[in-house]
Amino acid sequence: MHAEKNDIISAAAEIAKEKGIDKEVVSEILEEVFAGIVKKQYGDDVETDIVTNVDRGEIEIFVIRQIVEHVENPAKEISLEAVKQREPDGDFEVGDQYPVEISPEELNRRLVVFARQTFLQRLHEYEKNVIYDEYNKMIGEIVVGEIYQVKRDFILVNHNRRELFLPRSEQISNEHYRKNSTVRAVVKEVRKGTSGPQVIISRADPMFLKKLFEMEIPEIFDGVVEIKAIARDPGKRAKVAVLSTDSRIDAVGACVGMKGVRIHSIVRELNNENIDVLLYSEEPGLFVERALTPAKVTKVEVDLENRKAQVWVDNNQESIAIGKEGINVKLASRLTGFDIDLMREGVVPEAKGEGQTREQAEMYDIDLSEFKEELGETLLTTFLDAGYLTARNVLDATEEEIESDIKLPMEEIRKIREMMRKELEEEPENESQDE
Repeated sequence: MHAEKNDIISAAAEIAKEKGIDKEVVSEILEEVFAGIVKKQYGDDVETDIVTNVDRGEIEIFVIRQIVEHVENPAKEISLEAVKQREPDGDFEVGDQYPVEISPEELNRRLVVFARQTFLQRLHEYEKNVIYDEYNKMIGEIVVGEIYQVKRDFILVNHNRRELFLPRSEQISNEHYRKNSTVRAVVKEVRKGTSGPQVIISRADPMFLKKLFEMEIPEIFDGVVEIKAIARDPGKRAKVAVLSTDSRIDAVGACVGMKGVRIHSIVRELNNENIDVLLYSEEPGLFVERALTPAKVTKVEVDLENRKAQVWVDNNQESIAIGKEGINVKLASRLTGFDIDLMREGVVPEAKGEGQTREQAEMYDIDLSEFKEELGETLLTTFLDAGYLTARNVLDATEEEIESDIKLPMEEIRKIREMMRKELEEEPENESQDE
């Protein structure tokens, strides 16, 4: 019996060390558990005193008994004669309280086994509550963890010996995750479950983008520039509306940085997600107009009651306003909270170049980040680093310039240029002029 009791203390010490639980907490749980089994054996109204030492693996169990002349209830009483035999020099009287240590043999074996089970259960519940409280306070904060398991529908991430979940729905599209690599994500939600709290982290949530802005841009961290709204299609495109609280600070410029250095670090973290930073406005029409950047808008009419906006654009701006796969207008709607209806002005020509000057045709362009799927992450980054930010930049350069900047075979360069021409619906030029 004594060995079983010591086993519980040893297990407690081991668990406290492994889980990083404070020894005082472990001692408190042990004392409550053993007080419980003593009451089960001797009665609910018996008074106990439990003393534990997790470091030394010791526990002392005392039952407080009243000193009487004649014992009628051995669980709660002890005779004065028995006390004097224990402590001949003691000054005790009838009516005093006297602590009697319970020997291991006196405890019911079944109750000791029950105590072990109860202790482990209580410790597990405590640990679950600690984890829940810890991460519930961290919602909206970025954590860095190590990927230790990659599943089809989720990824398990180790963060401070805690298991975090990165579901597929919270991952950036086309992003590849490898075991033992580190990953940054924002704590999105903590769910309570029977087996313990489930901490959900996200790289797709707008909160993640917001925290990256706070980390990379001092003006946002200091509160000089505010993020008023964010809309994302993770891995593809995002729109961020900002406003400066100091008239001397250019909100958009502060976010983009010199030569785009600040925004580029965020773009890299988000798998080359294209980010439009625009100036927020309290005036709905102006905000809708800015949200459709990089398209140039002719006129905006808003219906505040129904949250609808009619937006007029020139023919050569319609494709830009809509964006590839409709992403630009979709994100503008999400950012502003208005259902945007695009209206065309003028006549749409049968084909590019007919009824349209070359200057008008060149106004139509596509950000190079829109070609991430066709180019691949590595090649896209190489183009961006070399200063090719749009399809028009690639087409306006000579093949020799691109070959020098990107170090690609000429045949590959021609394929890329042809693909971009088709996207722009542009007539092929005579390539021999470039040679």
